[in-house]
Parts: sequence; structure tokens; C-alpha cells
Amino acid sequence: MFEALIVSLKLAFLTTIILMLLSLIISPLISFKEFRGKGFLLSLFTLPLVLPPTVLGFYLILLLSPESLLGRLAKKLFGTSLLFTFEGILLASLVYSFPLAVLPVINVMEKVKKEYMETAYIFGYSPIETYVKVVLPLSLEGIITACILVFVHTLGEFGVILMVGGNIPGETQTLSIYVYDSVQALDYRSAHIASLILLSIALISTILVYLFGKRKGLKY
Repeated sequence: MFEALIVSLKLAFLTTIILMLLSLIISPLISFKEFRGKGFLLSLFTLPLVLPPTVLGFYLILLLSPESLLGRLAKKLFGTSLLFTFEGILLASLVYSFPLAVLPVINVMEKVKKEYMETAYIFGYSPIETYVKVVLPLSLEGIITACILVFVHTLGEFGVILMVGGNIPGETQTLSIYVYDSVQALDYRSAHIASLILLSIALISTILVYLFGKRKGLKY
């Protein structure tokens, strides 16, 4: 169980860090610009959330297979396929949790009044300075909420991880998969302990998301 917990936490932390860095780059580009196809793009961003995990996992298997372009590139760079590796489930987690990293941040950034940004420009701030000193502080609650959502969502992943990474203890076996294995082996005590850990994290995270959302009136 300890190994599975470590894999889960490592996966959740890395997924959260990488996705939030991407989100802080992508979100302002979409929030402050109107362009044709914006609604369609946001719909594509939502797709990983509405697709069945098995469907998403299947297409990720095709994407990461040794015969694919990405698979051949990974083989050349790392000497192995990304399937059934920690790097593979990390990539799967990035795709699966991407909407939760981007959509809440876009939502809160769209509520930043343009007058604040225009005032910053008047005082000589560059676009980057305006973003860092004005937009980010005003969007902090949404950013923190996105971090929490991505983290807890990654901890609870099962179907996508199982399809892309299999069930290798210490490598791709997460706590959710450990619960499944324990139930299959009729080891309900271990399944109960692991489930309580996940339940506690999920409950705390849900409360935090609610509190941050209530402060800013965020809607998801």
C-alpha cells in the first residue's frame, strides 16, 4: 500500500505542477481575446472530462504505441515505449486532468475588469508585468481551486491509468488500482484503509474548493 500511495502522490504532484504552469500560459491567451472558434476550442478542452476513461485510455494507447510517431520518438530518446511506465501514466494524467487546470482559471480571469489592466498600462506596466502584478493576484482563488481539483482528480484516476500503465507495483500501481486489487483478492481490510485515505483527501479537497469558490462566486 505504501508504494501505491507514493506513486499516487508523485503522480498527483507532478501532474498538478506541470498542468498549472501550462494553464498560466494558456488561460490568459484565451481569457482576454475573442476569436472565431473560441467556443469550439473550449469544448475540446472539456472533452477529456466527458469521454469515458476507457475510450480516452484506448486512444492514448494508440498514441503511445511503439508504432506511433510519439512512440517511436520515445523509443529513440528513452530506449523504451511510454506504455506501462510512470512517464506514460504521467502523460495520460496530463491529458485527463487538463480541463480542470485550464477552465477554472479561464473562468476567473474573464472576470478581471479590463479597467484594472488599462490602469496598469497607463502607469507604464508591460503586458507581462500587468499579468504578474494585476491579473494573477486577482485570479488567485481560481488558480488555487484549479490546483486542488487537478490534485484530487489525479489521485482518484483509475481507468485511464490502468489502460495506459497497467498494474505494476512501485511503477504504475496507484492507490485506486491498489483498492481494486485488494477487493479482487478479498483483502477488504487493506481496501478499506486505502479507500479511507482517498476519501479523506477527497473530502478535504471538496471543502477547500467550496470555500474558495464561495469567496469569489466561481461556477464550474
